[in-house]
Amino acid sequence: MRPSAGGRELAVTDLSLVVLVGATGSGKSTFAARHFKPTEVISSDFCRGLVSDDENDQSATGDAFDVLHYIAGKRLAAGRRTVVDATSVQPDARRALVALAREYDVLPIAIVLDVPEQVCVERNSTRPDRVGLPRHVVQRHQRELRRSLRGLEREGFRKVHVLRGVAEVEAARVVTERRYNDLRHLAGPFDVIGDVHGCARELETLLAELGYVDGVHPAGRTAVFLGDLVDRGPDSPAVLRRVMGMVAAGSALCVSGNHENKLGRYLKGRKVQISHGLAETVEQLERADAADPELRGRVRAFVDGLVSHYLLDGGRLVVSHAGLPEKYHGRTSGRVRSHAMYGDTTGETDEFGLPVRYPWAEDYRGRAAVVYGHTPVPKASWLNNTICLDTGVVFGGRLTALRWPEREIVDVAAERVWYEPAKPLAVSAPGGADGRPLDIGDVVGRRTVETSWVGAVAVREENAAAALEVMTRFAVDPRLLGYLPPTMSPCPTSRLDGYLEHPAEAFAAYRADGVAEVLCEEKHMGSRAVALVCRDEAAARNRFGVLAQGVSGALHTRTGRPFFDDPAVTEEVLARIRAAVTAAGLWEELDTDWLLLDGELMPWSLKATGLLRRQYASVGAAARTAFPPAVAALEAAAMRGVDVAGLLARQRERESDARAFTDAYRPYCWSTDGLDGVRFAPFQLLAAEGRSLAGLPHDQQLALLDRVVAADTGGLLQGTRRLRVDTGDEESVAAGVRWWLELTGAGGEGMVVKPLAALARNPAGRLVQPGVKCRGREYLRIIYGPEYTRPEHLERLRQRSLGHKRSLALREYGLGLEALDRLAAGEPLWRVHEPVFAVLALESEPVDPRL
Repeated sequence: MRPSAGGRELAVTDLSLVVLVGATGSGKSTFAARHFKPTEVISSDFCRGLVSDDENDQSATGDAFDVLHYIAGKRLAAGRRTVVDATSVQPDARRALVALAREYDVLPIAIVLDVPEQVCVERNSTRPDRVGLPRHVVQRHQRELRRSLRGLEREGFRKVHVLRGVAEVEAARVVTERRYNDLRHLAGPFDVIGDVHGCARELETLLAELGYVDGVHPAGRTAVFLGDLVDRGPDSPAVLRRVMGMVAAGSALCVSGNHENKLGRYLKGRKVQISHGLAETVEQLERADAADPELRGRVRAFVDGLVSHYLLDGGRLVVSHAGLPEKYHGRTSGRVRSHAMYGDTTGETDEFGLPVRYPWAEDYRGRAAVVYGHTPVPKASWLNNTICLDTGVVFGGRLTALRWPEREIVDVAAERVWYEPAKPLAVSAPGGADGRPLDIGDVVGRRTVETSWVGAVAVREENAAAALEVMTRFAVDPRLLGYLPPTMSPCPTSRLDGYLEHPAEAFAAYRADGVAEVLCEEKHMGSRAVALVCRDEAAARNRFGVLAQGVSGALHTRTGRPFFDDPAVTEEVLARIRAAVTAAGLWEELDTDWLLLDGELMPWSLKATGLLRRQYASVGAAARTAFPPAVAALEAAAMRGVDVAGLLARQRERESDARAFTDAYRPYCWSTDGLDGVRFAPFQLLAAEGRSLAGLPHDQQLALLDRVVAADTGGLLQGTRRLRVDTGDEESVAAGVRWWLELTGAGGEGMVVKPLAALARNPAGRLVQPGVKCRGREYLRIIYGPEYTRPEHLERLRQRSLGHKRSLALREYGLGLEALDRLAAGEPLWRVHEPVFAVLALESEPVDPRL
């Protein structure tokens, strides 16, 4: 029987513990199946069957409820609504469930099915598993239910829905409602404002600075007040009028502060201590009564309706007065409300007699940014993805706002000291913007890193262990390690005679992905190097927390190791790049004190001397030693009439291939003396203060870097030649192929083909490869061996599988973009380090290193 459309609506919160209460046979299981998802419902009968193979085995009831409570706890911990299908007519049974809801800070809701005794008896008689159930059991349940009805709210149930009679049960409709604090559907943009404390003029000044006109922002931004609007300051009524008006107009949100909570209790006639600034507010309200006698009533209703915290912007932003650990986000309980308004204390008092606050932000690791106030600090700064905006305006400090999602701080100075603080303003937690130190628990084991670009990226435990070894023993200071370059996929395999890689395939692949224009960049044959260049040592210290003297940045390899063993050489390279950036005017143009650049450091022999000696040079030397006498002997045998023509031709080909192999790597090796002969070719600006530059089109990137190269007077910097190609134009594609042939014919490695517009996506909305390398025919001898161009070898190599390499390249690229976003946004070190570490870990995946 379907419920009628006109039935009673039962509001049930989306995250709650719903307890069905009713005698056996009252229809609880049918009701649960009709109104809730099967996965939401946990039946005591089902749990009894799990532990005893018999749902009617009453001797297994204790174990069954242990299982039920365990499953319910796991669901509630995961933020899933849970419905308990049991009789729950006994107070002890309900008490355990209410305690479970409180443990996980969710609302306990009771739905009572009060149906006549005879109906229950008749239903039980038709169920095969209930045949023979004594009538007195139903009667006992009914008596216990009657005794319970009036006291359910006192037991702790936040909502109680009582359905009387079969018709009312069957006509009822369950309606899911949001929690009061769940405003994830609101994306902003927001202006989050710290503790005002009655400083009305400063509030008006700040609102004007933020662009609000008469409490409304012309661009539709929403102000979010963090509580403590009142007390201590000169005009709490004016602050309340402004904020209440904005909230009523829909241009603001407000959470409750501890001072609003106390004021609300005072206005209700409760006994409170008139201290900590409340006396000033009471006096101001009394004066305001003459002009606005209804103000008190409006204020009482307003503060009574304030919630403890809000989830905003898809859950990426959490606002509360005193901050909130991640386990409390979106939860609803007295414990959550208390922490949100007052914070947590250690139980100690300081030398000023004030409670010592527990530094929850030092341990915070949540994905959501938490913005709060309550404890005054001299300056708002990020700490582990949290920020305190109470900068003590009432004590003569500043009134501070955070623009979200821009993460931009806007503040105004106090007009004067309105209230003498009990103690000097102090930073809320040690460690500066970096927050807590890096924790091995953040990287060991199997990890999943959430990115905005490629979704969740999994890191295997064994790969993490390998990366940990490199990071802990060899990497640069992690505070200076904001990015590791991703691996790069080669272009699709070519079927052209004599070629394994050819640019025609690269152009065709991008055209198939909907990329109309690409930029071909010459591939420098050197070693990948990432340069973090700060304007000066002070910038490195202030922005990155570098304490060592003489350190103004970093220059590291693609695995995070220092490029040079001597720090003085590193600083000399950074000084030359810094001078060129200064001369090019990029500090001012990009409004930054630091830049992160990706580039190639040459010659190849600068970092690969050991590889050259052990592998490449030894092969060339062996060939030069072995082939001439072998060829000479075969020639002599031929002159004597021995039929060795085939073998001789083959050995001559092998000798020629060996010479070509040596000729292939020699152009990338030359002698250097200090930095004389060293070249750095920057090809991408990665990030600057407050901004990831990875989305800048590649032609604009290189145009900026051309200015830097041109401003270099020491000969260190080298430009990157490039060619723009229209993938849908045959003539343009042919020009691109010719350019590649010219580069490789002159001994160049090849080129990298990139979408002109960075961060390009295919028609399905997925990121395409950020770049594919197309290496020259002769250069590939270094990779695949001197004789790889022979038809039999080429055919075998054309079977190479590129799928894993392409997947790896995209995953590492997404992680790199995530790291740049977090770095530019000023997120804490551990958050930046997370995707950086993951890139290094993925490098341990088993992929053919020649690809």
